[in-house]
Amino acid sequence: MSTWRIALAQINPTVGALAENAELMLRAARAAAARGAQLVAFPELALSGYPPEDLVLKPHFLSDAAAELERLAAALPPELLVLVGFPEAADGNIYNSAAVLQGGARLATYRKMLLPNYGVFDEQRLFTPGAKPLVLEAAGVRIGLHICEDSWVVDGAPCRRLCGAGLDLLINISASPYHHRKLALREDVLRQLGQSLRAPVAYCNLVGGQDELVFDGASLVLGADGRELARARQFEDDVLYLALTPGTGAKPALDPAQVDVVPWSGPTAAAAGGWPAPRLAPVLDEVAEVYAALRLGLRDYVEKNRFREVVVALSGGIDSALVAALAVDALGPARVHGVTMPSRFSSQDTLGDARLLAQNLGIECRTLAIEKLHQTYLEELAPCWAGRAPDTTEENLQARIRGNVVMALSNKFGWLVLTTGNKSELATGYCTLYGDMAGGFAVIKDVPKLLVFELARWRNRQGGAAVIPPSTIERPPTAELRANQKDSDSLPPYAVLDPILERYVERDWPADRIIADGGDAATVRRVIKLVDQNEYKRRQGAPGIKITPKAFSRDRRMPITNRYHEHTRA
Repeated sequence: MSTWRIALAQINPTVGALAENAELMLRAARAAAARGAQLVAFPELALSGYPPEDLVLKPHFLSDAAAELERLAAALPPELLVLVGFPEAADGNIYNSAAVLQGGARLATYRKMLLPNYGVFDEQRLFTPGAKPLVLEAAGVRIGLHICEDSWVVDGAPCRRLCGAGLDLLINISASPYHHRKLALREDVLRQLGQSLRAPVAYCNLVGGQDELVFDGASLVLGADGRELARARQFEDDVLYLALTPGTGAKPALDPAQVDVVPWSGPTAAAAGGWPAPRLAPVLDEVAEVYAALRLGLRDYVEKNRFREVVVALSGGIDSALVAALAVDALGPARVHGVTMPSRFSSQDTLGDARLLAQNLGIECRTLAIEKLHQTYLEELAPCWAGRAPDTTEENLQARIRGNVVMALSNKFGWLVLTTGNKSELATGYCTLYGDMAGGFAVIKDVPKLLVFELARWRNRQGGAAVIPPSTIERPPTAELRANQKDSDSLPPYAVLDPILERYVERDWPADRIIADGGDAATVRRVIKLVDQNEYKRRQGAPGIKITPKAFSRDRRMPITNRYHEHTRA
């Protein structure tokens, strides 16, 4: 029996760029066909980009997508079978669909059956579920088709309907967003699927950044026994090639009322030679994986929104140092600008570290002192609060002046302002509205402070000399908005704070459970109170990259007006 040659093309489309995405697929399909591929699969909603969100509620967007799909079908190599994810309008409904294209036409359409409605997903609001699985059949060979969540092996799941169908292969086209440790979870799901179907599984995932989400690629082929046969690279465009030798023997009859069976003429003869051997790309370690996700998410946000350059306010602290390093790694030093804005409370140590960082990264750095501006604010406002003692108002003025300065640079030069706040600060409100929160993209807003330190140390181990000054990493964190200020004056130590935040924010544990797990009762309740009281700040922050299982705004959506006080709950 002949061997079939299949290519999984993990590409990086842009949401809404229908013609560009179609051209991206056309180039990839032609290149795969030139290497001998007979079937090429592209990711979920590759034509529209994922997630298209409310674009699919626009009838003209859907009609434009349909027209682009027709043009793509006509331009593809006629002998090639191609699977393309696209948004479909049909029968008064909207579907998350996969088109089966060959010979200039659409042979069949499969509609996603299990629509996720949790975390970052709200597909049930936008799409109608499909009714039946789809199987491609040619010369006794059967290939099943799934879209992402369809492969989740749970009671009543669509994948159960293909058990005992005699599949030679299940292809899953997906847009599965990244979070820390997601890869192992995803592979476990696919392994269960293959064992349930008693068939190999070929999984084609999206890659690239889209607003807060990053798609990590890592497309995969698993044997029916769960063994890894091939894996594509993480966080990069890639094509994974596999050779399928179908089994022999009779196939069970399939009920057309339960399964759509699409006859197919079968693959044409493969080109001789040049077919790549199976490849298992190495898996990044956990810290390298997060760094790669942040770098890709930042690069694509800048590129896809057509910004030329970015600016980072360099304080001499670890957060701004990490953001600047990520920006240089994502965009190159010529497109990254630094600015230091010292006040009377800025130390020579932090100012020196900011300048050394810029020198190490090879970026331009200008100094714009804010002392005169701060003094003018204080003098002009003093009559408004005569008799009142200094407090955080005077401190926050400095942060807000700095926010004005970086936004002025943004307006004048067209630079995207990268904010530098981390998840621990955002969770507790240890940040200033219209100050350090001012900007266009919050690169590390979902990165807890302890992980910020890990990422900085990891970056310094790459490529020889450390780019982030060691003193920046070793110095106790400080906002430098008053004399001798340290973060620990306002917050518990990060080694105490971050585990509480992880349990409360990401796992939704109540206070009593966190306390029973070893947390100090007063500290736990204080931290929870800070989280609950600062939803209004988070709601006004810039978008940023999701890297944890539950990110603020994208996953965790809490009401601002809320009298359910968990810190006082018995």
